[in-house]
Amino acid sequence: MDTLLHVIVSLISLMVALAYGLTTGGVVRKIMARIQGRIGPPVYQPFIDLGKVLFLRTGTHHGVMFILGPVFRLAGAAGFYLLIPVIVGVPFLEGFHFSGDLLLVMYFMFFGSLGMALGAADGGHPHSPIGVGRGLAQMTAYELPFGLAVVAIVASSGSFSVFEIVEHQRAAMLTKGVLGWNLFQLPFASIAAFLALLGMNMYPPFNIVGAPTEIPVGPATEYNTAFQSLQMSGRAIFAIAKVVLFMNLFLGGAHSILEAFIKTFFIYMWSIFVGAVFPRFRPEQSIRFFLGWPTAAGVLAVALILWR
Repeated sequence: MDTLLHVIVSLISLMVALAYGLTTGGVVRKIMARIQGRIGPPVYQPFIDLGKVLFLRTGTHHGVMFILGPVFRLAGAAGFYLLIPVIVGVPFLEGFHFSGDLLLVMYFMFFGSLGMALGAADGGHPHSPIGVGRGLAQMTAYELPFGLAVVAIVASSGSFSVFEIVEHQRAAMLTKGVLGWNLFQLPFASIAAFLALLGMNMYPPFNIVGAPTEIPVGPATEYNTAFQSLQMSGRAIFAIAKVVLFMNLFLGGAHSILEAFIKTFFIYMWSIFVGAVFPRFRPEQSIRFFLGWPTAAGVLAVALILWR
């Protein structure tokens, strides 16, 4: 009975994450519009967009992988979110965590993106391979500093469990307060990871995949109707899952809904603040950036842990 209740609560939590992700996306569009001197769409516009495409159908088919791409995107986002704790101390909101779950979480982080790349490559638009090539190159580049940051965290906490990493920070907070967060305990790992997050979220200057005004067609055009609804849902859940993971890894997790909302909102806004003031990089500039200072910070973080 407890297992069934856990599953039900987890599905409700997943729907809440979807609503939160769509709302946050609407807020971001409004903020960017205001910065650019426009009124912008209403905050609830993503819900309208999702509703418009949810029940539409298309007669265009390119292959099995083209159909499975958005499914992989949504499945990867859902699996990612359901594995990590959202509210520590509330058993039904602590996710389906287990020893070593961080490794599976990292796999799910890239499962959806790789699925979308395979699906887009199976499409018929000539611009799709351009977006796929750019996306996989940038993903490989930001994986390096993020992976180094995770190595530093695991070496410091002695665990591959996200839940135990949160508990390790909570224990440090008993004597150090917020200085017990990994954000302050492992500053170079934090720098590497939060710079990598800019590439994960793909806001300017790292929105080289869709590249508005440059290659605005391809998967975004071919994946319409119900395919687009799966993409939008996966993107919204994935965005929230990422900031929840960063909250757990660097900000000591959350023990209440209000704490989770405040922490995740400010983590999400980090990418928006950067994107509001920087124009888009060229692909080679983006890759060079992630292989530069972020990777150096990650190497230094690992070196300091080993030196201890």
